[in-house]
Amino acid sequence: MDEIDHYEVLGLISGEEGSILTEKEISKAYRKKALELHPDKHLNDPNAPARFQKLQFSYEILKDQKARKEFDELLKVRREKQARSKQYDSKRRRMMSDLEERERAAAYVDPEKKAKDEEERIMKKLSEEIARIRAMMAKKSEVEKQVRSENVGSGNGGGGGVELDRSKVLNVSWEKVVSDYTASRLRELFEEFGEVEDVVIRSSKKKGRGIVVMASKEGVVAATGVMIGDLSNPLLVLPLEPVNPVPSVRAQEPVEQDEALRGNIIGAGFQAREDSILEKMRKAAERQKAAKKEE
Repeated sequence: MDEIDHYEVLGLISGEEGSILTEKEISKAYRKKALELHPDKHLNDPNAPARFQKLQFSYEILKDQKARKEFDELLKVRREKQARSKQYDSKRRRMMSDLEERERAAAYVDPEKKAKDEEERIMKKLSEEIARIRAMMAKKSEVEKQVRSENVGSGNGGGGGVELDRSKVLNVSWEKVVSDYTASRLRELFEEFGEVEDVVIRSSKKKGRGIVVMASKEGVVAATGVMIGDLSNPLLVLPLEPVNPVPSVRAQEPVEQDEALRGNIIGAGFQAREDSILEKMRKAAERQKAAKKEE
């Protein structure tokens, strides 16, 4: 495995100080580096896409808690190995007598061999995590391609890739009034209604959008009309394919679902309709929050 320091790729400090960096600090560094290395800014450089892909891969490693933990362990082992190499130099080894060597030989464990074995063990685990993340990134890319093709009305996407089952997809949108939703937060919310296969965020400055791919149609039906998200920032949840509406037991203000919303939700008038519904949901949430404070 190449000895890539993913912290250095993002322009961050490595070692023990790097291991305590927060997710927010890592994301900020990635955004800054992405603006600098984006291929659109280096149109005449044939290596620009590869550098940008390397940056994205290092970011995926560091934002994944499990993979980052393994990588930090690998860096720690390598630091300890370097420190031991300085201590056990050739001059110190020559000073040890033959008698001491024979007495210790039976019970002696070579620290360099031990460190090498530990490094190989951690590298193996890290390789497994890297393979998992690469597979996840590939799947996410296929889903994003499929969603883009659906949004322009191109049917099954016009070419290779995995066909997306529209009946298992939920369109989710929200206003970025107070807070925002991450893919992990949406996954956590929708797992209440069944297994979630994937979450893709497609946000703008003022409005958050995304899709949630459920493992079953039952999960889509269960979440429709019920999931409203966090009280401070309500979600508008609509299926990509029409389903039988489920009466909401959480929202205090009913949300109309006419044919334009329950049928093909991608249309010229949908954004204005969506804005109106989100505004109603936000005001209802504010009233509910104010009522709780008065109590």
